[in-house]
Amino acid sequence: MLTALLATPLTLLIASFAFSAWKTRALERRFPNIGELIDIGGLRMNSVFVPAGGAVDLPPIVFIHGASGNLRDQMHAFREKLEGRADLLFLDRPGHGYSERGGAENAFPDGQARAIARLMEKRGIAKAIVVGHSFGGAIAASFALEHPEKTAGLLFLAPATHPWPGGIDWYYDLAKRPVIGWLFSHIVAMPAGLLRIKGDTRSVFAPNACPDDYIEATAPALVLRPKTFRSNAIDVASLLAYVRRTQPRYSEIRTPTVIVTGDTDGIVYEEIHSVGLARDIAGSELVWIRNLGHKPDYVVTDLAVEALERIAGEERDLQESARRTEARLAKDHAQ
Repeated sequence: MLTALLATPLTLLIASFAFSAWKTRALERRFPNIGELIDIGGLRMNSVFVPAGGAVDLPPIVFIHGASGNLRDQMHAFREKLEGRADLLFLDRPGHGYSERGGAENAFPDGQARAIARLMEKRGIAKAIVVGHSFGGAIAASFALEHPEKTAGLLFLAPATHPWPGGIDWYYDLAKRPVIGWLFSHIVAMPAGLLRIKGDTRSVFAPNACPDDYIEATAPALVLRPKTFRSNAIDVASLLAYVRRTQPRYSEIRTPTVIVTGDTDGIVYEEIHSVGLARDIAGSELVWIRNLGHKPDYVVTDLAVEALERIAGEERDLQESARRTEARLAKDHAQ
């Protein structure tokens, strides 16, 4: 009897481990690498480079995805809107998508910013507008601090950049730990995450609708692979301490900057991060949109493109565009 009782949880653990390994391979077959792995020194980073066409009217643009994401996220939102107008670089951050993790410095936004700078050099991009969504906002800000000579402008979309009250979800703190985190990532994360992925994705978009093709097109399930899950957890768990020591330096940033945020963001505190950036970066423009959640890259893509044009020096009334966008969102919200 005792042997049977002990064998049951052990069997479940082994089955969960085997399921995670099998599902990791299945996800990689379903969502294969669509980028190119390039050795940047210390790691290979994965990216998709879309060269400009004959109608270039914008500087090169580098897109940095948020937590739990990969390059497909920003590429699905922006490629069709911008292809031909600029060199576009969509990348997997270190440890995400199909990029290798590299050294311990890549647990922090400044380390990832340095990796992105090396990738730009390999891709032949001397200077670019840097777009950061959510966690990618902290990396974009760090990029401007570390590499001002490579920064043509900054576009923050629902960024996470400033110290916030409270902490993080418990599973990030657990998954970052050396032994128990490894076990959690290899046994629990995959089956639990697959059960939650649709609901969690809807929550990220709320109160706005999630596009029907989003999960299939952007492959968020790739973050559930054990190594990627741990990298993501370590990133998130390290962010609060990092922004506490880095935020006072944001006033050093001297580049055209636009921050696009909603007042109904259920993931980050827009009144802390976005308002804080507008306060800290002289000359920046805050575009505040009512009834917008955490995904301005998808819900207000056209406005984000206008912001890129504004950063590039074109005359664009982003506040007027925001008011038109609010009217559309209010109509959608009422339905």
